[in-house]
Amino acid sequence: MDIEASRRIRNPFLQTVYEHHTNPIWDRQRLTQQFPVEKWYSCDIQQFPEHLQHLFIQCCLDNQTEVFLDKSYEKSDWFFTQMWHSLAKVFLGFVMSTTSVNGLLGRGSMFVFSTNQFRTLLGISETWKADHLLDLGAGDGAVTQQIAAHFRQITTTEMSPTMQWRLGQKGYRVVNINEWAGPTCRYDVISCLNLIDRCDQPISILHDIHRSLSPGGVAIISLVLPFKPFVESGALQNKPSEQLNIEGRSWEHQAASFINNVLLPAGFTLQSFTRLPYLCEGDMSRPFYSLDDAVFIVKADSTGIEHQGWCNARTQDSIDL
Repeated sequence: MDIEASRRIRNPFLQTVYEHHTNPIWDRQRLTQQFPVEKWYSCDIQQFPEHLQHLFIQCCLDNQTEVFLDKSYEKSDWFFTQMWHSLAKVFLGFVMSTTSVNGLLGRGSMFVFSTNQFRTLLGISETWKADHLLDLGAGDGAVTQQIAAHFRQITTTEMSPTMQWRLGQKGYRVVNINEWAGPTCRYDVISCLNLIDRCDQPISILHDIHRSLSPGGVAIISLVLPFKPFVESGALQNKPSEQLNIEGRSWEHQAASFINNVLLPAGFTLQSFTRLPYLCEGDMSRPFYSLDDAVFIVKADSTGIEHQGWCNARTQDSIDL
C-alpha cells in the first residue's frame, strides 16, 4: 500500500476505500502471508509436564473456520454498514457494554471451534447425540450453532439483554444466570467458552459446573491466554472479585498452570486440550480480530472438590454418556 498516497486523501471514507483496495491485509488470498495462521494452532508440547503431553490435540485451519473468515472479509467491505456501526458504537458505548452494543447491531460474531474440531476434542462421531447442552455466556449463539445438532435440548445463559434477544431469535432457551445451577439441574455437556476470564466469580462458576454435570458428562472450558481477566459493567471494565492462580508468561506455561492450579484442584479430570484462535468479525480497521484460546475438555471427579484451600480462596481478594 502507498502510505503517502493514502495520507493525501483527506476524506476519511475515501481513505478507507483506498486502503481496502491497496492494503494486503484486506486480500483474503494473502491470509497466511499477513497473519500468523500457523501460530494460531501451534504449541510447544515439551513445555508441558509429561503426564499432560499426550492429552494435547493438534488442530488446524479447517473448512468451517475458512468460511467464517470468508464472511468476515465480506462484511468488513460493507462500507456504509460499517460506518453506521462505528457511529452507533460511539454513542451507545456511553450507556451499554460492548457486548450489548454488538448484540443490538448484530455485529461482532465469534468463532471458537468448528463442528469437526468439537467432535475431535470430545472423541465423538457425526451421529453422536446427547440429551442436554448448557452453554454459559452464549453471546449471540453463533458458537452454539456449531454444535447444536448433537443435542436434543439446549439451554443458554447470557448477561447482555440484547444477546438474550439474539439467542431467543435463534430459538434457544435462555435462563437467568442464577437459575442454571439449581439442585435438580443436570447437563450432559456444559460449554463455558471465554467466560472464566470475563466473569466476576470464576471459582464459583467452576464449582457450579462441577456439581451440575450429569454422571459421565463433560465440560468444555476455554479462556484467552495470556490471562487478563476483567468484568464488563456498562462501559467500564472492572476486576473480578475472585482471582484465579494462573502463572507463567508463555501460552504453554499459563495453560499448564490453569490445569494444575485451577482445574485439577476444582475436582476436574482433564480429557483433552488444544490451542485455537478465538476469532471475531472485523470492522473498518481490520477484516477480523484474533486472540489465543486454550480449550479444555474435562470431567468431574466423583470425589468432588479436591483441595479445601482452593474453595476457601473464593472468599479471598472419548466421552461415555
